Amino acid sequence: MATINFNVSEVAPAQEFQPLPEGKYEAVITDSDVRATRAGNGSYIQLEFEIVSGEYRGRRLWGRYNIENPNPDAVRIGRSQFAAVCRAVNIPAPRDTSELHNLSLILSVKCQKQRDSDDLENVIKGYESKTAAVAAPAPAVAAPAPAAQTAHPQITPQPQAVQQQAAQQPQAAQTPPWARTTRTLRSASPAQPVEPQA
Repeated sequence: MATINFNVSEVAPAQEFQPLPEGKYEAVITDSDVRATRAGNGSYIQLEFEIVSGEYRGRRLWGRYNIENPNPDAVRIGRSQFAAVCRAVNIPAPRDTSELHNLSLILSVKCQKQRDSDDLENVIKGYESKTAAVAAPAPAVAAPAPAAQTAHPQITPQPQAVQQQAAQQPQAAQTPPWARTTRTLRSASPAQPVEPQA
């Protein structure tokens, strides 16, 4: 028998966790291990991920990646998924799984039925770099119309429009301004050289 000092009125009862809704979640890798498969004929890397933002902050997910297995497809898929994790956290050649700890990434989470029941469970289906997800370009927004038109409105071309115009203009138009100055010369035939006027 063990003596304990415990009072249920001081602790909220544990609640059953429902699977996370499908979507993308910012997470950090908190733990890792290499384990033997159930059949004992292979091994896999297990990574623990913790959601670090949003409503589901603190929830955990696990990813398992076959590295040894009699089924070559299982190994190919496992290595491919683990490579995606390594790319997402920018560790291209880890020597130890602990090198991945405390690094952030974005998980793409789906729901699927468990093998032995109709209950749903979460499965990680994709991995993205946190910086790539943040750096994704925002959709272009049209500038608001000016309140009143002036006599000579200034038009500021957008960068993309400038590039398109430059590409469409002939090469001669790209000469520097000092070389584009022309002088009015008396009529001269193109075959005769023209002396500049003093």
